[in-house]
Amino acid sequence: MDYSRKIAERLWNMPDKGELESRREETFIDDIIQKSHLEKELLSNLDGIRTVFDGGAGCGRFSILLAKQGCEVTHFDISEPMIEKAKELAQKEGVLDKITFVKGALEELDSFQDKAFDLVVSFDAPVSYTYPNQERVIGELVRICRKRIMLSVSSRLGSLQYLANPVQKYQFILDETCDDSFVKWCVGNKENAIETYHFSKEDVMKLWNEGLMGGDREIAEYEQGGTPWCITYTFMPDELEGILRSHGVRNIKLAGPGAFARTLPRELLVKIMNDSEQRADFLAFCYRYDSNPFVCGMGKDNLFAKGEL
Repeated sequence: MDYSRKIAERLWNMPDKGELESRREETFIDDIIQKSHLEKELLSNLDGIRTVFDGGAGCGRFSILLAKQGCEVTHFDISEPMIEKAKELAQKEGVLDKITFVKGALEELDSFQDKAFDLVVSFDAPVSYTYPNQERVIGELVRICRKRIMLSVSSRLGSLQYLANPVQKYQFILDETCDDSFVKWCVGNKENAIETYHFSKEDVMKLWNEGLMGGDREIAEYEQGGTPWCITYTFMPDELEGILRSHGVRNIKLAGPGAFARTLPRELLVKIMNDSEQRADFLAFCYRYDSNPFVCGMGKDNLFAKGEL
């Protein structure tokens, strides 16, 4: 088994992952913006859609939404804690009977027949965690799709900021005082991260040229019993479009959720998010701006693509 898959399985199967991931839209503004963008795409593209495969479905943010629209959804994820959380949330929303829950890795979709689903979605970059099998996985997702496919993968242009700005996540914290351990770390480590920061052209050029975040250090940490972040392959926009096109996907459109929000300081983002009228208007404009093909690579974390078969 590839290290990418082993590392991903250990990370996403941590006991608290289900609860933590289910609260991300209460914690991080970039998650609010990205999920809002994806929801708008889904709800405007459900004509003729009855069956859906949600690959890397997590806590059910979108499988539950789709089930509430009357779709029959296969919720597929590598994480048992997140599947259990998704079942709990689906029960609360009254759609448990509309969702089939399957535990598995995106690298293994052989049990699904060709064109088995009207719509195939895979959001929040699980495809990027399947390195070095990411192109084959995209091909498999296309294979099981009958009508439409929607993916979001890690964006290379968007990810470069992680290496050039050690406090970039702080910009998107909705509430500094919340109990989330990662929020506490971001807040407590902010000043030290700035003080010790040194821009490395070598590091950003390596990511630019290779597209890979993580590798030997993550493997060593995993072997020592640790739980590192996933080894992540980041895509360029033309690369993702080319892969989809090579598998017969047509009418491809790309977007970069979070591109507009990157231009605003945290103080203004928090103010907007805490005012319901401003928030609705802001999210609507973000969707319009971030859907412009000229900014598709500059989404906060993800590069979004949709197309037809």
